[in-house]
Amino acid sequence: MPDPADRARPDSAAPKRIPRHRPAEQSLFSGIYGLVLASALVAALDATGEKADPGSDALWVLLTALASSAAHGYAHVIAQRASADGSAAMSRWRLALAEWPLVAAVLPAFGMLLAAAAGWWTEATAVNTALLFNTAALFGWGTWAARAAGHGWPSSCRAGSLDMLIGVAIIIANALIK
Repeated sequence: MPDPADRARPDSAAPKRIPRHRPAEQSLFSGIYGLVLASALVAALDATGEKADPGSDALWVLLTALASSAAHGYAHVIAQRASADGSAAMSRWRLALAEWPLVAAVLPAFGMLLAAAAGWWTEATAVNTALLFNTAALFGWGTWAARAAGHGWPSSCRAGSLDMLIGVAIIIANALIK
């Protein structure tokens, strides 16, 4: 039988659970950064009054993600080298390759724009869908990270909602700029 005192404790004082799979901090950072990057690019590349070119936009989203991933990885390598850490060159490669979640996070938006280029839907529909998907994904990543850190559901959903606000801000900015 559960202890009644356990129910009276606030969410933050609840006993910590041992997560089955704890996401790596670098993966969370890169994944969330990639979602925000993809949303901002998709919104910026969807200019009103111009001829729609979702294929070119998709390519720019992917190339920018690859360039950002390479820049972040290289910055980690330079920082490690500057710290006079005598680690082997292989660990530097691992640092650079650890940025893969940034590229993976833009793939849904990339795919949606490619679907628009193939004529499956309009570019505006692809952009709106990508923005909504990325906003929902920000909520999911934020909630997952908080749950993995041992927070309860209410606290985790608050964290996810705060992350989601970044996507909402991009959607609002996109609507106001157009």
